Amino acid sequence: MTDTPDYTPSKVWSWDKPSGGRFENINRPIAGATHEKELPVGRHPLQLYSQGTPNGVKVTVMLEELLALGHKGAEYDAWLIRIGEGDQFSSGFVAINPNSKIPALVDRSGPKPIRIFETGAILMHLAEKFGEFLPTEPAERAECLSWLFWQMGSTPYVGGGFGHFYAYAPVKIEYAIDRFTMETKRLLDVLDRRLAENEYVAGPAYTIADIAIFPWYGGLAKFNQYGAAEFLAVHEYKNVERWADMLLERPAVRRGRMVNRLSGDPSEQLHERHDASDFETKTQDKLAAAN
Repeated sequence: MTDTPDYTPSKVWSWDKPSGGRFENINRPIAGATHEKELPVGRHPLQLYSQGTPNGVKVTVMLEELLALGHKGAEYDAWLIRIGEGDQFSSGFVAINPNSKIPALVDRSGPKPIRIFETGAILMHLAEKFGEFLPTEPAERAECLSWLFWQMGSTPYVGGGFGHFYAYAPVKIEYAIDRFTMETKRLLDVLDRRLAENEYVAGPAYTIADIAIFPWYGGLAKFNQYGAAEFLAVHEYKNVERWADMLLERPAVRRGRMVNRLSGDPSEQLHERHDASDFETKTQDKLAAAN
């Protein structure tokens, strides 16, 4: 193992220097708002405040799937929250998510607005509200929710663990990369073995479990997330690749991946979504051509 400089933690940690790494400008050990700014509100029943990260994509895919099924009440405005610039620490955003993490949803379809944060909660709220993508038979529902919360519990090892130390940390620490690579590959193997026996994650039907898991593990398998496809040998997980390819054939998945996206091909970036026609007229390539 490569030697790294010794570090002896102090008896009590203090925040006395920048943390380093890609996100040092927004990392801090306290909660709450850093500035006053209200959130915009559009005309649709559902107001989403997000960015097109894997967590954000979960919700936009779900909303696009519901609209594809004809649920007009799933119409939504998707407002861009630029997390690299600290938009999630505005007073308006903190009011709907005290944890200052995207995405956050406000359901304004009833007499009183309902805030929902954490993607598992948002997916469950939408699934129960519209009666889609969450089985009602007790055993099938339990299986679906088990895999949904598997994703919620396991993915911090992938993003905050592997992704951070492999791609974003200011120094490469062999122990940390090895530790989280091992866990990421174990989780890929868990999913691969499950998909060897089932068409979709929770069984024969497409559910919120697939919608939650795809942006993270499909991202590793198909989109070279963190630039780590070769390092993780993702091609070895044949069942994950088969499943991810199948989901990418769904138009709603492709649309959901575009919303609030800030990277990649400009034709696949729709910074904000306020109408279904925006996919045809307001992607970054179209806006650039019009200027």
